[in-house]
Parts: sequence; structure tokens; C-alpha cells
Amino acid sequence: MRSYLTVWRLPSAPVLLLSGFAGRLPSSMVPLALLLMVQERTGSFAVAGGVSATFGVATALMAPVLGRLADRRSPRPVLLVQSVVYPLLLAVAAVVVLGDAPVWAMLAASAGVGVSNPLVSGTVRALWSRVDPAVRPRAYALDAISTELVFVAGPTAVAALSFLVSPSVALAVAGALGVAGALGIASSRPMRAWVPVPAERRPLFATVTAPGMPRILLSGTALMVGIGALEVAVPAFAEAAGSPGMSGLLLAVWSLGSAGGGLWFGARVISASLPRQYRWGMLGITLGLAPLAAVSSPWLLGILLFLGGTAIAPTLTVQSSLVGSIAPASATTEAFTWLSTVSFGASAIGAAVSGSLIESSAGVAGALVMATAAAAVAVGITLLPGRRPTLPSAPRRDVVAA
Repeated sequence: MRSYLTVWRLPSAPVLLLSGFAGRLPSSMVPLALLLMVQERTGSFAVAGGVSATFGVATALMAPVLGRLADRRSPRPVLLVQSVVYPLLLAVAAVVVLGDAPVWAMLAASAGVGVSNPLVSGTVRALWSRVDPAVRPRAYALDAISTELVFVAGPTAVAALSFLVSPSVALAVAGALGVAGALGIASSRPMRAWVPVPAERRPLFATVTAPGMPRILLSGTALMVGIGALEVAVPAFAEAAGSPGMSGLLLAVWSLGSAGGGLWFGARVISASLPRQYRWGMLGITLGLAPLAAVSSPWLLGILLFLGGTAIAPTLTVQSSLVGSIAPASATTEAFTWLSTVSFGASAIGAAVSGSLIESSAGVAGALVMATAAAAVAVGITLLPGRRPTLPSAPRRDVVAA
């Protein structure tokens, strides 16, 4: 743990870590809160799932657009505008749902919330890419761990607030956290010191097609399809085993395993190249998923999820290091927002396919096999030939202290 003090002691690191955590929480809270609100008002899980999915799709589509705008100007004005617009559109969505508006209005309101979702994740990772290379891997490790904990704390908070008060209160709390996180990052010292890197006008997908990026994005897509499938398969497994109340615990144990693996990995100095580390991380995730389909006990599943989860945060840490190293200096934020798009979109696809498999003759075991197969595809993609990125050995950017 001592090695992480070098990150924490950076002038604005506590602000970025805490504000980044708060600003990311809505990503795990809003979809669930919307789902519960809509289901409560309409009695339809189909409508509720559609409204929740619309939020994710809108966020995924808008993130790269905002990322490119942030790189040209600065993420600061984007975050400041979003800190005003986001809570207003959340309030509109709450009024629409609680007012029993037509389904199309609920979908439109949910899309508006997704479009205005604060650009926190991409901005924080872009700022971490500007710190001293000696501490950058540990910064990315802490960032990956923070993301994992978001998906433990967020749904737990929504479940508690919905039970004690109502889903609309959970939605309001998510909005307040999103605004607090966006304002915290926008007012931080490295954000105020941000100087856009001059660049010529680039084609729309220039960042996506930069050497090395297609392999990262495609492998990340396959991985997130598998993770999305597992997020649906685990609750279904718990219900089939007669212990539906264990679903939240099993998912939390999985995330905690990932956080533990991230802490261990970030404190190590690895001599292997980043592409090799990434490939081995993907393989570790695949091996962790492989035995799940043969398990019948929820307790054994929990043990395997914890052990298998230890490879996730390290792999995402290396993924961030790769993107931060190969992305054009003038498009760092946009590059990281493409990772967010992959996460939202691919996990939603994985969840949808997994749900269909669970309701078919394949059952839960089929969904678990599908999750393993998707991770194996991710490993295969990392082995494909292609243009190799040139990884710099020295910092390429102006700001070297957060």
C-alpha cells in the first residue's frame, strides 16, 4: 500500500480520486433507479428495461462526441455545462415517469439524461495520462479499482434508498453526486491548467483507427460482452439455486476480487511489455470464467467469482495505460471516452444476449459459457496481426503533476 502514497501525495490526486468516484456513481445508479421507477409506475419490466437501456445507449453514443469537443477546448467548460443541464434533465425524467407519461416520453427523457451524463470517466483518465510515467500505472490501478467499487456502492445505495424511501430519491441522490463529481474535477488544479494540444482537423474516426486502438477497442468490446452476460447470469444462477437474495452479494464479491487484484497489481513493477500484460490479463479473465458453468453451489460460485475477478482490474489498468500511451496527444479524452462507449454498449449487448439464453433451453449454464467464449474471443483479438503502436518512453504532455 505504501507505493500508492506516491499517487495520493500528488497535489490534486485526492480531488481527482474522490470526485471521480462520486461522478461515476450515477453510471451505476441511474439505470437501476430508472428501471425501478418505471417498473413501479407501469408494472412492465419490458418498458422499464427499455428506458434503462436507452440511458446507456445515449451515454455511449454521446461520450466520444463530447470527448472530441473537450480535447479541442478543454473538458472544463463541458463539465460545467453538464453540471447545470444534467440535474435539470434528471428532474424532467422523474416528472415524466412519475406523471405516467407515454412510453415514448419516458424513452426521450431517459435519452436526454444519457446525453447529458457528465464526462467524468474520460476526463479523469485523460488527466492521469499526464502525470509522471513513474506513478502513472498506480494511478490507473487506483482508477480501475474506483470504477469497480462504483458498481458495488451504486446499486447498493439505490437498493437501500428505494427500500427506505423511493427510487425517485435514489435518482435525486445520483444527480447530486454527478454534479459534485463534475464540479470537483472542473475546479481541480490540473483541470484549470489544461492546455489543449494544437492539432489539425482530423477525420471523424481518426482516434479509433490510430495504430493499436482497433485491437484495444475490439478486444475490450468482446470482454465487456462477456462481463455484461455474467452480470445477468449471476442473479439468474442465484434464483435458480433457490437463493435469490445472494445475487447482490455474489456480484459484490466479484467486484471486491477485482479491486483486490488491482491493488496487488498496481503496487508491482512488471517488466513485460504492455501488450503482453494485456494479453495475459485477458487470458486470466477467461480462465477465471471457464469453470463457472460447471458449478451448482452459490457459495462455490462466490469463491470462483472472487478468484476470477482478481484479473479484471489489472487488465483494465493495462488497457488504460495502453490507451494513454498510444492515443494522439490532441485526442486523449476522446480516446478514453471510446472505452466508455465500449463498456456501455458491449455490456448492454452481453446482458441482452445472456437474458435470451437464460430463457431458452441453454439456461444459465449457456449464458455462463457465452461469457467465457466472449472473453476467449478477446484473447484471440489481442493475437491478431496489425499495426503496432509506438509506445513512448517519456511523457508526451505538458502537465506532469496532478
